[in-house]
Amino acid sequence: MQGRYAFLKGGTRPQAMLWANNPGTTQDSYHVPEGDEGSDFIIVSDHNRSELSFSQNRIETRERMLNGNMRSYWIADKLNVSCSWNRLPSRSFDQSVSFDSDGKVVESNYTSYTVDGAAGGGDMLFWYESHPNPFYLYLSYDKYNSESLSDNNRLHTYGQIIKVYFSSFDHSVEKRSGMLNSNGFDFWNVSIALEEA
Repeated sequence: MQGRYAFLKGGTRPQAMLWANNPGTTQDSYHVPEGDEGSDFIIVSDHNRSELSFSQNRIETRERMLNGNMRSYWIADKLNVSCSWNRLPSRSFDQSVSFDSDGKVVESNYTSYTVDGAAGGGDMLFWYESHPNPFYLYLSYDKYNSESLSDNNRLHTYGQIIKVYFSSFDHSVEKRSGMLNSNGFDFWNVSIALEEA
């Protein structure tokens, strides 16, 4: 993963979500997507993001037996993830940028519209429109196994990867920016729901 390696390695905590076409590889216990940013994966911005909401969908068949006891045939638990963004810039930068191997922008005269330089609303919409099939959701949050001390210090990496579908993607344009040049942006409100494949 050229370009944004520093977001995943080197002690900095990555954004909460990354969307990728592949489950990636593991390098020094870090989960790293393969390919190029923008086409093979996008780092989703934390700019004005709401909480990540998780809910479990238990797939099972329950029925009462003749003696009155309940019997369950459990198949799987599937995760649902949802969140929203308020006044998210429609683009992350004022121009097309590329990144060096340290994750820094190569161009010197650029303006970042999102606070973290990650994907804006338009980038997320483009990903949604081009991914009717499942993709991989990389998550970074404090989920750990209390029995394993090696899992207690995982905030600086993506600790969970799930194959998901979009359940919904809703967006609205709240406000157009007041910039007079052609490189301005709009403020979007975005709401998504993802369902484990």
